Amino acid sequence: MANTFHVALYVKDLDAAIARYTKLLGQEPAKVRHDYAKFEIADPPVIFSLNAGGEPGTVSHLGIRYPSTGDVASEMARTKREGLDMLEQQGTTCCYAKADKYWVRDADGMPWEMYTLLADADAETATDPTLRRFLDQEGTAARGSCC
Repeated sequence: MANTFHVALYVKDLDAAIARYTKLLGQEPAKVRHDYAKFEIADPPVIFSLNAGGEPGTVSHLGIRYPSTGDVASEMARTKREGLDMLEQQGTTCCYAKADKYWVRDADGMPWEMYTLLADADAETATDPTLRRFLDQEGTAARGSCC
């Protein structure tokens, strides 16, 4: 399994966005919840998620999904060596999935979620106050979604 680029977009009307992106991408979403939808595009490999809330039409965050926890750990060690501020989360549940991940921000404050998917989850539990503080740095509070 290869690394997969991840884009999370805020939408105003989730049902309308799902209908439009289903037509645009030529496929149904892999996961739909009341406030979230995820498309898993094979070519090019992209995880494209739609999140209710936030400023419609803006990017919530970007990221890379890695094949395994070991891959995330290797990238996290490299990121630490580069001296970048980051937040590590192991076994966290967010956006209806359990994952090992870390967060880092780019030079303009855009959050990047570097993660591996461990399992699907039935609940949205993105209430980690440490993550909220990390995402609120550099004025990114509006982008505080986790997936």
